[in-house]
Amino acid sequence: MREAIEQLLLPAECALCHTLLSFARSRRIVCDVCRHRWRAVRPPWCDRCGQPEPRFGPCRLCAAWPAALRAVRSAVWLEGAARDAVHALKYRGLARIADELADVAAAIALPAHDTACLVPIPLGRQRLRERGYNQSEHLARALARRWHRPVVNLLARVRETATQTALTPDARLANVAGAFAVRTTVSGGPTPGPRPGVPGAPGHGPGVGLLERPLVLVDDVFTTGATLAEAARALEQAGVRSVLAVTFGRAILPDFT
Repeated sequence: MREAIEQLLLPAECALCHTLLSFARSRRIVCDVCRHRWRAVRPPWCDRCGQPEPRFGPCRLCAAWPAALRAVRSAVWLEGAARDAVHALKYRGLARIADELADVAAAIALPAHDTACLVPIPLGRQRLRERGYNQSEHLARALARRWHRPVVNLLARVRETATQTALTPDARLANVAGAFAVRTTVSGGPTPGPRPGVPGAPGHGPGVGLLERPLVLVDDVFTTGATLAEAARALEQAGVRSVLAVTFGRAILPDFT
């Protein structure tokens, strides 16, 4: 009864198009129409980076990636309502919309994700202070609840970087070079993680056991892959042998051949 009265006085609306939601869907953040407008990324694609297959020759987008970064997949193309959803998560303080994004990302068929730990891409201290939360961690934890996998804050951003939005691919690589490092202590938060007292548990450092299992980097958007590649490089240097990555959105780029 209380929820019905609240819905009558303060009706829920879609965060993207502001259409009123029915009482049955009042707990949702995004309406079905807006979710239907999210255009899924579908094959054929590069087996490694998930970008549409190049017209001529091998894929150049992932040619310089560290060997440990095996596969990257994205749920939808970053356009229209999908871009609005990402902006709501990153810039409008709507952290709850991460659940809607994770609903779609959870359908991605990522090799070995059922045995992996999820690792969110960290923010720098200044941006975290400005935003109040890390959108990639919110997405990772929402995805972890659907995949029933632990989240570990294994990476730290050791220097602030400029926003990547207006940078060229080469400038993006230079911007994030050396920006990440593996933490000496690992926190997992409320999502179930490794058991206390074993390698990889909070307060015990990464541990050999954690570094030997597959890790899935989680970020909101894939553009050229520079951020994911640099994060994977830091993990590789720490001894990780298999890194995967998943993002909700993927920017539409020209053919890199």
